[in-house]
Amino acid sequence: MNEPDIILTQDLVKLVAEVDEFKGRWEALKNLSPDRLSALRKVATVESVGSSTRIEGAKLSDMQVETLLSNIEMRKFDTRDEQEVAGYAEAMDLIFQAYADMPLTENHIRQLHKVLLRHSTKDERHRGEYKKLDNHVVAIDADGVEIGVIFETATPFETPRQMEELVRWARKAIDEQSMHPLLIVAVFIVQFLAIHPFQDGNGRLSRVLTTLMLLRAGYAYVPYASLESVIEENKDIYYKSLRRTQTTLNVNDPDWSPWVGFFLRCLKKQKDNLVIRLNREKGQIDNTDLPEISVQILRLFDTDDRLNLSKITELTGGNKNTIKVRLRELVSAGRLTKHGKARATWYMKAQH
Repeated sequence: MNEPDIILTQDLVKLVAEVDEFKGRWEALKNLSPDRLSALRKVATVESVGSSTRIEGAKLSDMQVETLLSNIEMRKFDTRDEQEVAGYAEAMDLIFQAYADMPLTENHIRQLHKVLLRHSTKDERHRGEYKKLDNHVVAIDADGVEIGVIFETATPFETPRQMEELVRWARKAIDEQSMHPLLIVAVFIVQFLAIHPFQDGNGRLSRVLTTLMLLRAGYAYVPYASLESVIEENKDIYYKSLRRTQTTLNVNDPDWSPWVGFFLRCLKKQKDNLVIRLNREKGQIDNTDLPEISVQILRLFDTDDRLNLSKITELTGGNKNTIKVRLRELVSAGRLTKHGKARATWYMKAQH
């Protein structure tokens, strides 16, 4: 594998610096009680497990994920969705407990794949083993019928060699500090997904490996804020940025910027979400921090217990798309809670 030549624009440099600055401040910021930190981590874990499995087509809500995980020791997982959730949770727990003793090796990658698919009866034959059949990324129509190949992944014959080369490059780059750690993670993940080394579970495993690599690079705050939920919120851009970079990987001068830019913006949003939650825990957020329209929205709940998007738009006179953004921010900040789905969605003021 050739050394990536990533051109960092001023915006990308700024993103890297902002994430690194927060990494440096984390020790001082995490002065909450162990109980509150544990609660933050539990929420983030539920969000991560739910989002990462939903990105790949699972249907369980965060509430259903939380219920399942609270009974995980005594459950038999009957549905595919439940099996995927249980496996993802166990893989994440393994990383949180043992990341310091898990350098990036092919053996550890295969071990994590085994854990990820431990409960999946459909995947029993190929857990922890590189693919034996082609698994190109395909488009599926509304009836579940394959309508064409979007991206050709590595062949089963090429996969062992390409994985060996990728892992060797990443370990060398980490040991020699030849690139910024965040860029090493970004390059590794986009290449890993282009190879698609396992028959199934590659997307979920890529997000598990992202967490592992970030923790090993010293980004100790990662378990307390979900990166997966940020990716789920931007799922379309996630796939587009992956493809835009992946389709250039076999030319002399790959275009790294679509994927690297997306990845760094997700890390910034992950960090921002954690800052909001930490400030809320410390009681430091008041309405002066909010845009005027957000303050208006919150005031509506002084007289109404529950409101939907249409009613909020009508009462504030605001732009519907702006209201959507502000509602999403207020939910992320823990000021409102969201209930229902699609057109039946409604909001309540969060109880503290």
